[in-house]
Amino acid sequence: MSDAQDASDTSATPLSGATDDESPAPPPPKAPLLELRDGLPPITETPEALLEVAAALAAGTGPLAIDAERASGYRYSARAYLVQVRRAGSGTALVDPIAFDDLAPFRAALDGPEWILHAASQDLPCLTEIGLRPRALFDTELAGRLLGYPRVGLATLVEEILGHRLRKEHSAVDWSTRPLPEPWLEYAALDVEPLVDLRDALKEQLDEAGKWPWAEE
Repeated sequence: MSDAQDASDTSATPLSGATDDESPAPPPPKAPLLELRDGLPPITETPEALLEVAAALAAGTGPLAIDAERASGYRYSARAYLVQVRRAGSGTALVDPIAFDDLAPFRAALDGPEWILHAASQDLPCLTEIGLRPRALFDTELAGRLLGYPRVGLATLVEEILGHRLRKEHSAVDWSTRPLPEPWLEYAALDVEPLVDLRDALKEQLDEAGKWPWAEE
């Protein structure tokens, strides 16, 4: 067979049963965006507001979902410029640590319950700098690694395990900015919104895989 005949025959023969009138399959629908269940809380930046937040967190139940925002790309320090906390029964709090010389009531409210963080090694140093230290810790990133997930970013795990997408458009902004824009605060609050549910789902998978003792260590 000549090259011309070969080319002609190839073009005339459908590949893998495809026909001219077939169109490619539509892409799968995107997971829905995660939304705040209780709306955006006000930023805590006065002593009176800090006492209210501390009382609400102390009255809540279960573990504490915690995150911190830094401005490492804009400042030489790695200090925390915002601390986000969520607990069942108390909702989400956004605390501006820069506004306070003493976080004692907030620190007392966080002392005792298990903390849930994602990539704890990134946030623990800046939280320790302002006097916040956990007694018990669940790291959702580490749990994902123990379970063999190939990608363990928070947004990826939330989408794969909980079926929602996280907004990540403000992940690299200058958190030392004051006042903090509302869209940034919403982004920050959303980062702790799914952590308790994600922790529970990962804990169940660790139990099923016989790896919970590894996570406890």
